[in-house]
Amino acid sequence: MSRPGRVTLVPVLLLAGCTSAGPPAGPSGGPPSAAASTAGPAASVGCHSPVATGRLPDWADAGFSGDTRMPHVLGDRGEIVAILFGHPLTVGRGEGPTNKILWVGRPVTATPDPAASGTLVVTATRDGTGARVTREVAGGPGPSTVDLPAAGCWHLRLDWSGRVDTMDLTYRAAG
Repeated sequence: MSRPGRVTLVPVLLLAGCTSAGPPAGPSGGPPSAAASTAGPAASVGCHSPVATGRLPDWADAGFSGDTRMPHVLGDRGEIVAILFGHPLTVGRGEGPTNKILWVGRPVTATPDPAASGTLVVTATRDGTGARVTREVAGGPGPSTVDLPAAGCWHLRLDWSGRVDTMDLTYRAAG
């Protein structure tokens, strides 16, 4: 590589090191703080879970054949993936595909707690508002339609079988 090429590469590497995937998850993935659970406006922390369009993680592609490149969001802890069949997710979608999400949990190596609920509980909090809704997927991670009441970035807490992960999903307005 010539000397001018090296000079150009240094700023690119420096800029790449300045980016961030967003704020870190809570200290233990525990429930949101009391301040976040109030009905008043919440501080905006932004949507930091990008929609990937590459191949699904190997552990999440069971049942698929051929190319497994599709829109999906990986949980912040890497314990669950949301495969977005209704991408982009849309509020008030009148026609066309629904907000279908296939939730796939990472296989566990330990025996799950038999007392833990198998239902996937999705607690969604709208960024900057404190608005909170809960959705349930009976039987745990699997196929679902997750409609949320307003456009924007939604911070999701996902609880199932004694496990917890978080992610953000963006819903756009219909139109």
